[in-house]
Amino acid sequence: MEDESIIHRITTLVDEEKQIRASEEAGESPGDARSRLAEIEQTLDQCWDLLRQRRALREYNNDPRDAHVRDKSTVEHYEQ
Repeated sequence: MEDESIIHRITTLVDEEKQIRASEEAGESPGDARSRLAEIEQTLDQCWDLLRQRRALREYNNDPRDAHVRDKSTVEHYEQ
């Protein structure tokens, strides 16, 4: 996956997240909104982690294709 594809995925997920949150604020959220938001947040964490890995590999003259998607439980427990 190329950086542009990852960034596009991030943008799409952020847009969906904003839409769900706006619906919640308007009192119109679907019943599964909370679980979908949690899924979006986890997927965003994975995307950002993958993008960071690719950039770090490139910075140190390594192949960014060596980066891989880490499982959700791994990226969810990173300290920020």
